[in-house]
Amino acid sequence: MNDIASGKEQGTFVRGLGIFDASTIVAGGMIGSGIFIVSQDVAARVGSPGWFLVVWAITGVMTILAALSYFELAAMFPHAGGQYVYLRESFGPLWGFLYGWTLFLVIQTGSIAAVSVAFAKYLGIVVAAAADRSYGVVGERAIAIVLIGLLTAVNCIGLGPGKWVQNVFTALKVLTLLAIVAVGFAAAQPDGALFAAGPFDGRALDPGTGRWSALGLIEMVPAVGVAMVGTLFASDAWNNATFVAAEVRNPRRNVGLSLILGAGVVITLYLLVNVAYLATLPVDRIATAENQRVTGEMARVVLGRGGEVVLAVAVLVSTFGCDNGMILSGARLVYAMARDGLFFRSAGGLGRRSGVPVTALVIQGVWSAVLVMTGSYSDLLDYVIFTALLFYVLTLAGIFVLRRKRPDAERPYRAWGYPFVPIVYMAAAVFIMIVLLVYKPLYTWPGLGIVVLGVPVFFVWRAFGRRRKDPGGPGPA
Repeated sequence: MNDIASGKEQGTFVRGLGIFDASTIVAGGMIGSGIFIVSQDVAARVGSPGWFLVVWAITGVMTILAALSYFELAAMFPHAGGQYVYLRESFGPLWGFLYGWTLFLVIQTGSIAAVSVAFAKYLGIVVAAAADRSYGVVGERAIAIVLIGLLTAVNCIGLGPGKWVQNVFTALKVLTLLAIVAVGFAAAQPDGALFAAGPFDGRALDPGTGRWSALGLIEMVPAVGVAMVGTLFASDAWNNATFVAAEVRNPRRNVGLSLILGAGVVITLYLLVNVAYLATLPVDRIATAENQRVTGEMARVVLGRGGEVVLAVAVLVSTFGCDNGMILSGARLVYAMARDGLFFRSAGGLGRRSGVPVTALVIQGVWSAVLVMTGSYSDLLDYVIFTALLFYVLTLAGIFVLRRKRPDAERPYRAWGYPFVPIVYMAAAVFIMIVLLVYKPLYTWPGLGIVVLGVPVFFVWRAFGRRRKDPGGPGPA
């Protein structure tokens, strides 16, 4: 408590987050509404339980490999802004800005908007069940904006309230997913896809011989790559703990460790939840789930029509905690950009009493609310998976660059399995990016356009911005 009071008096960030707190930011940011709906699209694209689990497994392995590699960068640069700082130090301020620009304009704020609307939609299910009435699209958007405003206000009070909300709701989310797993295994159905005779039935097998077909396997490659758009989105935000590094105790160790712990727990839960889906539902029912609510289909099988309300409550808990984590962490990156003179100068300050970037939080909240009002957040999120992968690849490439540029720099921890682990992730990510460029061009080229649009904006900020030394954050390159 004395550390917190001292930090507020000095106008610097306070080291108020332990390893558990940082891990809940990782896990809480990852677990939103995606795990409840993404599986429908995966099943529709790959068509068999075996390939369905392969898609989730590949996504999980890629996420863990990236987290292991980020450990080195997190230990080298324990500053507010995290990945923004890594890119800035590796490739220069332009690349750091392009990441921050894309994250603020679309990735973080678009995710906040989308999750807030998901919260409002599922709240509507509870309201309809309790009062037999609905509030329509306008009501949904109003509730989403109120949620953004509420959680922004909570985080403006200080790190303590935001941390408390994150810890409580992440714990509830983990318990909810464990309950889904337990119910799914306990109520396994004979026609569940998990018990299908041919787990890899579909294009990969020759219909005449029932054996693996080389042509079929080749055809499955793009199907798996495109299906991973949803699983990657559901597994994203694992890097958010790097944004709050300036507020983590012993950050050189705990930030990287929280990435591995948080992501590892979530990936394990995701795999178990999807096995539970397969234990209770046939693949075609997963693929045709109403409004993509796979968990709702499972709940109806196990609990009857009332299961939809139970699902709605679970999603409310999940989306509330997810929004809080993204709001808390995203503002720190905005703050870091402002300290470098690459965003509105006022966003680079901390509240005298709160010790948090209040202005950055408010700006982030306002833009998220604008995206809710325009209704464009869904389209924007379709565009950013490609760009998110691009920046993950660049960040890992930065490990190689920094080892050449700064061979004598202090590295408390080194990337596990270097150089093979980072290379494996980068190769897999680049391959998926190529698949998306070929098979989903309408969703990839606009994403690149958003990044490119940031180039002239960067030079405008550089021309008119004033750089300031940051006592609690990254500072100039």
